[in-house]
Amino acid sequence: MVKKILLIEDDDMLRELITKRLTDGGYQVTQAINGIDGLGAIKQINPDLVLLDIILPGMDGFEILEKIKNDNQISKIPVIMLSNLSQASDIEKALKLGATDYFIKVNFTSDDVLEKIKNILK
Repeated sequence: MVKKILLIEDDDMLRELITKRLTDGGYQVTQAINGIDGLGAIKQINPDLVLLDIILPGMDGFEILEKIKNDNQISKIPVIMLSNLSQASDIEKALKLGATDYFIKVNFTSDDVLEKIKNILK
């Protein structure tokens, strides 16, 4: 069965790069470009994993993460945060809210993301 990944990212280039890598890796990827659509898509498609940017139009990633973890129907879905926010306090906040992992955008490749997803979804 093909695993479903929801990518919530407003940067067009990064979103397409990650989508292509994950699709090539055998995953079904759905995209959302803002927080409100992203949260709706989580409830609609019930993905196996969410890749979530923090700085988004409509609703930020911290708020989305909090809503996911406080909703019994979707709280078990693993969430990997993708952000340019590299302060320890941001990373700590995401992990405290329930993020499975946190990638700083400038420090990872799409291969790193694919490898992390494979490990989480084993």
